[in-house]
Amino acid sequence: MNQEFYNEMEKLLSPEAILINEPMSKHTTFRIGGNADMFVSPEITQVPAIMKLAKEYQVPVTIVGNGSNLLVGDKGIRGLVLAFGKAAETVTVDGNHITAGAGALLSKIAAEVAKNSLAGFEFAAGIPGTIGGALVMNAGAYDGEIKDVLVSAKVLTKEGQVIEVKAEDLDLSYRHSCILEKEYIVLEATICLQEGNEEAIREKMADFRGRRIDKQPLEYPSAGSTFKRPEGYFAGKLIQDAELRGYTVGGAQVSEKHCGFVINKGGATAADICQLIADVKEKVYDKFQVELEPEVKMIGEF
Repeated sequence: MNQEFYNEMEKLLSPEAILINEPMSKHTTFRIGGNADMFVSPEITQVPAIMKLAKEYQVPVTIVGNGSNLLVGDKGIRGLVLAFGKAAETVTVDGNHITAGAGALLSKIAAEVAKNSLAGFEFAAGIPGTIGGALVMNAGAYDGEIKDVLVSAKVLTKEGQVIEVKAEDLDLSYRHSCILEKEYIVLEATICLQEGNEEAIREKMADFRGRRIDKQPLEYPSAGSTFKRPEGYFAGKLIQDAELRGYTVGGAQVSEKHCGFVINKGGATAADICQLIADVKEKVYDKFQVELEPEVKMIGEF
């Protein structure tokens, strides 16, 4: 890591906030990943200055949230990893509008809106990610998705400007937005909900949570649903019908509880996960001529 860049970073952040050779396995729900050269988790107001500095010193930057939809390569990530975490998780309620920092966990927002008797965000309560990450991939569950509730996002452009972008200008569709294409960094999101009954909202959240516990392998590290839903099919059903339930490569396994999930059964490497995903794609295509597309984002060096 460039020493001059590190010295300049120390002027922006306290030395204990700058982690060198940080294992990314600590920051992903897969519990997999090599070291990041430098890892920081700043406040939202510090992000523009950090990005400007990185550009000046030509240091590559990787943006992460809760690491819940990521597979980081075994050789780690070169340059700077900027994580939106606790320092960026503010949640403000104003009537039926909620503004949340990019690092706010969806579960935290869900708890806050339930307390304020606001309905329409129940679907997101069990998604283990941040609102920033949820915007990037238009996260969803149980027939709800972020685009149903999003009003606007405050983003940092690659030119270093902070702008407000309306939801309709983010090209939100199934597990997609234009955020990565336009190289935006989400700083904040504003959503709009309807007035509801707190008890009914909490009941609905509890129902969804119960369904997740019953059907998903939450007892193992994973990145959630591994594949996007192919049009007209369910990925988990295709994998099951291809007789791949429990299929294993090293420490990686197709979950026996839900075939749509690839889990870290213990000691899995990124190479194990990649090989398993490739095998599943090939076998499903051979049997059904359906192309499975991973929902998990792969970053770093493999």
